[in-house]
Amino acid sequence: MADPTLDQLRRYAIARTLFKPTTLQRAIERLGFVQADPIRAPARAQDLTLRHRVKDYRAGDLERRYARLDIEEDCLVNYGFLPRAHLALMHPRGERRPWDAALQRKAQDVLDFVKARGPVHPRQVELHFAHGTTTNYWGGSSNASTHLLDGLHYRGLLRVVRRDSGTRVYEAVTHPPAQDSDADRARRAAALIDLVVRKYAPLPAASLTYLVRLLSYGAPHLQLQLQAALRQARGQALASCRIDGTTWYWPADENPRSRRHVADDSVRLLAPFDPLVWDRRRFALLWGWTYKFEAYTPAPQRQFGHYALPLLWHEHVIGWANVTSVGGQLQPHFGYADVPPSSPAFNAARDDELQRMAAFLSAR
Repeated sequence: MADPTLDQLRRYAIARTLFKPTTLQRAIERLGFVQADPIRAPARAQDLTLRHRVKDYRAGDLERRYARLDIEEDCLVNYGFLPRAHLALMHPRGERRPWDAALQRKAQDVLDFVKARGPVHPRQVELHFAHGTTTNYWGGSSNASTHLLDGLHYRGLLRVVRRDSGTRVYEAVTHPPAQDSDADRARRAAALIDLVVRKYAPLPAASLTYLVRLLSYGAPHLQLQLQAALRQARGQALASCRIDGTTWYWPADENPRSRRHVADDSVRLLAPFDPLVWDRRRFALLWGWTYKFEAYTPAPQRQFGHYALPLLWHEHVIGWANVTSVGGQLQPHFGYADVPPSSPAFNAARDDELQRMAAFLSAR
């Protein structure tokens, strides 16, 4: 069988992730993982990702319905939402940064408090313990109680039971005893690699290596097994081809050359962390230009804007838009990688997408 062309990989990448809209639970199961981000510009990244894949989705639906769904907040390659069944692949996970004895005692006190109280808001923990502040990952100051809660959550001792106005509310949780033999660790590592490949395929070789490194962050106790599983997957579970010096990988049971991979005529504004555009290396290879997420870049240095949403039309990401909502009215500002389309068909499709965005942002 002939290798796929880059055009076929591009169509394949679009079609396999922009599936027909379904229920919220099924969409998350099919995606495998939805990355979360707290910035609302004009909505959180998880909502912007799900609106293309869930019927009649409105901003905030995931937070409103979370407690009734068979999903969890946790860390996979990043922090986000994933089917509860995937937790068994990662927990019990080892410690990324072991606590010293003093922090261990404080963490145990917090865990005992949560077990006794039931679901707790971080503010309740802080009022009870008055832990003060600590230096966070980015070098700034953050609430020490929140830091301890985050650490207990990462270790699988707490779970997020719901959110109150965006703030995580925790409860104690005990995971079923895991089989932790060498064979079981190897099985879990192979399953995790299969999960991320099916989410982000087709993947350049360098991106696949990077994803496995991120998995080691989410499951540090499986680091050696993940490297072994990656070597095995490249030889057995994954298909590949080489185009212009780049090796590409995808699941062996999928066919990028299939004529079923046909893009529609819609314009879509994607989240910066949408699986279609998340991998910036793959983005540049598929669409021929470099997209950057600049929310944390000083304003004078931005090329694309504060929260640029990649703009997909037909089989190409052709530009981006920064969208704000003022008084219930959308104010989009578009930019293009090349000459902007001026056809009536594009203009109509862009207006349709803005109408869908307005409905998505409106109160349910």
